[in-house]
Amino acid sequence: MNSWIDHFYFFIIGAALLLSVLGLWLTAILPAVDRWSRRFFRNYFIVLFAACLLGLIEMFYLFYSPPQAVVYLVILLESLFYSLPLPMLTVYLLHCSGESMRESKLFYAVIGLYAACLVLFAGSLFFDDFYSITPDLQYYRGPLYPIIALPMNIIMLLNLAGVLRRRNRLSHKTFVSFLVAILPITVTLLIHLFVDAFALLDISIVLSGLAMFSLVVSDQIELDMRRQRELLQQQYEITRQQLEIANQRVDIMVLQMRPHFIYNTMTSIYCLCTQDPEKAQQVVRDFTDYLRKNFTAIASDAPIPFTSELEHTRAYLAVEQVQYAKSLFVEYDTPHTFFRVPPLTLQPIVENAVKHGRDPYAGPLRISIQTRKTASGSEITVSDNGPGFHPADDDEPHIALNNIRQRLEIMCGGSLAITPGDGGGTVVTVTIPDRAG
Repeated sequence: MNSWIDHFYFFIIGAALLLSVLGLWLTAILPAVDRWSRRFFRNYFIVLFAACLLGLIEMFYLFYSPPQAVVYLVILLESLFYSLPLPMLTVYLLHCSGESMRESKLFYAVIGLYAACLVLFAGSLFFDDFYSITPDLQYYRGPLYPIIALPMNIIMLLNLAGVLRRRNRLSHKTFVSFLVAILPITVTLLIHLFVDAFALLDISIVLSGLAMFSLVVSDQIELDMRRQRELLQQQYEITRQQLEIANQRVDIMVLQMRPHFIYNTMTSIYCLCTQDPEKAQQVVRDFTDYLRKNFTAIASDAPIPFTSELEHTRAYLAVEQVQYAKSLFVEYDTPHTFFRVPPLTLQPIVENAVKHGRDPYAGPLRISIQTRKTASGSEITVSDNGPGFHPADDDEPHIALNNIRQRLEIMCGGSLAITPGDGGGTVVTVTIPDRAG
């Protein structure tokens, strides 16, 4: 290699060879390629690989001096492999346009011209007027050489006209890829009619391969993006349905409040009206707050401030403590309140503790409500000294707490854990990650 042209030509051949190998590899592994396209691209890149390999062999003539017959054979094979992608582009164009090759005039015209190329390639071995190889292996164009290149030029012009005519049947991506694959080869072949343009022809073959390569890669990217969108849509639909189910359960919980709780509250208010009117007013206020918070929760489909949920719980417990003044004690330790929770998170947990933790034969029920800031978020703990909790599939508290757990997971990525207390009773721990705040 004694000139920059030799180096440049070797670089182009190497790039085309690498591209053909990458194309073969991607065509084999990418799932987006259908069977017909996989077979086409595999053959296309094999042809490109063979042409580049023959071009590389030709480069070694600079170092070795093979017999003239070998040089003629390599040039013949190189011409065949470099010309073969031209009708292959026609076949792929008809496939992308949804046309049958048997019914296409373009296909028969291109095949006829390619057959003429093969005849001219074979005839060039016997007539020096096409080209000749000197004893020192120098290549010379003969006066009839343009006749060899003419059928290839016509094939590419027909391909270009075919792409333009079918542009409405092709996607924008496919249309542009065909233009990139066809235009450089067409221009180079036109130049090659008058002067040697083998280096330009190699470049145009590389560009054509890049266009085919882009079709393979873009099909895979589009498939991956479409699958990702479908997966996200499915996940969204599943989450939306789960949230709707959870909210419907909340609605049922609110609308089916324990009748005896309402009756007992109203009875307590009735008795207090004569015994302690001021306290009766307070109970009415607490009960009204409790009802208002309950019905507000129905309309909320997003996490609410914990302070609002805490007020709801306080209102509920204030009403309960009127009825069980000497058997229900509540402790609050809530220094951390700056976070959000799904509506009806804390209050149903406390209501479960009151409903299932009271035992008139076991002494007063003590409930502790605590909050704390953790490294990853916020934590709520509700503990009691009741008989303990043994969930079963058909157990009412188990169903209620599972509903809370489900809404925590869906609405804020939180969690709910139920564990036995150290000295008996039950501990319910709610964890809210920071991203939910």
